[in-house]
Amino acid sequence: MKKIAFQTLGCKLNFSETSAILRQFKAAGFEQVDFDKPSDVYVINTCSVTENADKECKRIVRKALSLSPNAKIAVIGCYAQLKPKEIAAIPGVSVVLGANEKFNLLSYIDEDKTEVVSCEIATVESFINAYSIGDRTRSFLKVQDGCDYSCSFCTIPLARGKSRSNSIDSVLQSAKEIVKDGVKEIVLTGINIGDFGKQYSDGVLNAKDENFFQLIQALDDIQEIERIRISSIEPNLLTNDIIDFVASSNTFMPHFHIPLQSGSDEILALMKRRYQSALYKDRVAYIKQLMPHCCIGVDVIVGFPGETDTHFMETYNFLKNLDVCYFHVFTYSERDNTEALDIKPVVPMHIRKERSKMLRILSEKKRRLFYENNMNKKRAVLFEAANRDGFMYGFTDNYIKVETAFDANMTNKVIPLKLSKINHTGNMQVAFNSELKKQLA
Repeated sequence: MKKIAFQTLGCKLNFSETSAILRQFKAAGFEQVDFDKPSDVYVINTCSVTENADKECKRIVRKALSLSPNAKIAVIGCYAQLKPKEIAAIPGVSVVLGANEKFNLLSYIDEDKTEVVSCEIATVESFINAYSIGDRTRSFLKVQDGCDYSCSFCTIPLARGKSRSNSIDSVLQSAKEIVKDGVKEIVLTGINIGDFGKQYSDGVLNAKDENFFQLIQALDDIQEIERIRISSIEPNLLTNDIIDFVASSNTFMPHFHIPLQSGSDEILALMKRRYQSALYKDRVAYIKQLMPHCCIGVDVIVGFPGETDTHFMETYNFLKNLDVCYFHVFTYSERDNTEALDIKPVVPMHIRKERSKMLRILSEKKRRLFYENNMNKKRAVLFEAANRDGFMYGFTDNYIKVETAFDANMTNKVIPLKLSKINHTGNMQVAFNSELKKQLA
């Protein structure tokens, strides 16, 4: 039996697609092994957002070859679409597949010559279904791909193509398959999931007769699903209808991740974002009005070209005064073929790093405050199966990370527990009463 190992970089969408490709190889008789073990085939699913993607790719290839010098090395995904020739030139790489061909990887593995396939991204219109299966606790379900936005800093439209979606019927079928595997939580993922509904036939965009709100309504009707989470959704596409629905649903979790990128309207305009800070503030206020316990995460970029100290402090103070719970902070880095390269002045790297540090510290304070506000309250916790040095971890419905002593009886179960205290690692601890212990035994 041939062995295959995968390493996935980047977003949840990449993980769902890796899992779909892996299932093809397992059906063909391959055995999956960890990436740090000898293997016949190594697959690197790349990300275009990752800083120093070329250096990271080279490092991972060298690692694979050190374990198995004669192995087949395949590099697929977003970075492979953007820089196929550069990747093909890395010693040891024998297959490079971009946006369209990565799902056909199995047919390239037995070729003796180096295969490089990177299509014209404008021609990519088909949607390929994918979802992750593996840890039996959580699954990333791909519902949408590509993006029709043209943010000045972003290469994702160049790497993944135009916005396109699965059908509601197909998503429902995948969700039912996932639940049959024992998964308790489904995370809906895509590049721009709020744009759900676009489909193409023979190169023609169909009339958009399905939308994201209809999708979540349909998923909510599947009784077998215990939990659904919405991954990142653009603030201009997060409607009151969606927020109202999540607030009233027992299946959809009170947790939103909403990209902001900047709290300065001037910088938002340079970024070509499709909203201003006032709309973002309104979305957060409406969520918290209906769900005070809801967790809200934020994406923010620091050091964008033209960002002055004044612009940055606008962002800092905007976030400081906003009722959100954590940030994903990205230090701006230049990307080929993006409009941002023409925006001046460039922010020096040491200033970008200083600003990033300031926001990361603020994020930790926000997260801590959110955890403290939930202390002594009872929340439903879904525990993961992994035993990590005698401890196990889980997340509440509102995305608080919980840590407790490992107990196999709690794995992959949703358990209502009182949040008791925050430990030295910053995770929440929970209180068990004797009756609950008996029930779990």
